[in-house]
Amino acid sequence: MSQSIRCVILRGGTSKGVYLREADLPADFVAREKTILSIFGSPDKRQIDGLGGADPLTSKVCIVGPPPLDNPRAAGAHLSYTFGQVEIDEPSVDFRSLCGNLTSGVGAFAIWENMVRLEEPVTSVHIYNTNLDRMLICEVPVANGRPVERGDYVIPGVPGGGAKIQVDFADTAGSSAGALLPTGNAMDRLDVPGLGTIDASMVDIGNAHVFVRAKDLDMKGTETAAEIDANTGLQEILERIRAHAGVVMGMIDDPDRASEMSPAVPMVAMVAPPQDYENVIGECMVKAEECDFLSRALFMQQMHKTYAGTSTVCTGVASRLPGTIVHEACRPETRDGIEVRFGHPAGVIETEAQVTLEGNDYVVNRATLGRTARRIMEGQVYVP
Repeated sequence: MSQSIRCVILRGGTSKGVYLREADLPADFVAREKTILSIFGSPDKRQIDGLGGADPLTSKVCIVGPPPLDNPRAAGAHLSYTFGQVEIDEPSVDFRSLCGNLTSGVGAFAIWENMVRLEEPVTSVHIYNTNLDRMLICEVPVANGRPVERGDYVIPGVPGGGAKIQVDFADTAGSSAGALLPTGNAMDRLDVPGLGTIDASMVDIGNAHVFVRAKDLDMKGTETAAEIDANTGLQEILERIRAHAGVVMGMIDDPDRASEMSPAVPMVAMVAPPQDYENVIGECMVKAEECDFLSRALFMQQMHKTYAGTSTVCTGVASRLPGTIVHEACRPETRDGIEVRFGHPAGVIETEAQVTLEGNDYVVNRATLGRTARRIMEGQVYVP
């Protein structure tokens, strides 16, 4: 006999996920993970027997429920949200990180499911995220009692336009590694076996990241995702950098087991000054004047075909922190502004970042991500 579970498949930003109500899943963690794996058809590289799309950007689950009553950090929350990165060919779900793209869909999902009280024209949904133990604010356009999906806001990597959903991640600073700058430094020297020493900036907001210069790895920073994925030597070096940064940030105990212990975070990105480059997905050229800098980010040991939502937030904030590699690559005339534009493999992404220095510490006042979301289907998924 198969068990049926209500689900919604929803595109949030440049990712696609399965959204589930917390009450519809087993309370026991092991049983819950087993159920999620079955829903996605994992482990199987094609995920042929489930809803997964055989790609890290489509093998994601969002579990939504009521906010906890005993956690001060959840005060004022309308709901709780747990994100899971479902492994494709391994029997595990990684709950250590957060997907910024699918976060934009959580607010819309909650409105579709009548989990929050509506306010038109914009419903501000306060979401307690269990992964990071932080509050997220999702501003969803609403009309006639339902989320607005049509609009002219365009995201590189997503066909057509949609209604802009704004998500603020300012409260997530330091949630993974203990501080916005986990080492207390804007730049450090990492000692990486097989590579030597390399300059790196470690920043923690949205998800923890390590940034390196593309030129220090003999790259231009304009490479396509396919070119980077085909360069196995570069992939291995980037994974080593990620692993050793994770140890320095206190997130990983053994760098040799990083892909097993924490495959998603910290994330690693290569940064470069603005340059012309080819957007192979959009089949056009991106001009240097359209960007403040360029970045290419690795996700789950693969180059991201566009750019992750949490990476967007972290990269934007890093560009406003003097001394970081991202700040160094950013156009000097744009470093003091709030709006940040940077080029990724599929085009130019925009974010807002505002950071102030209070005493000896930087405080993030604003770290937003503009996304679109669309409900694709709702119904029952059958679990053996």
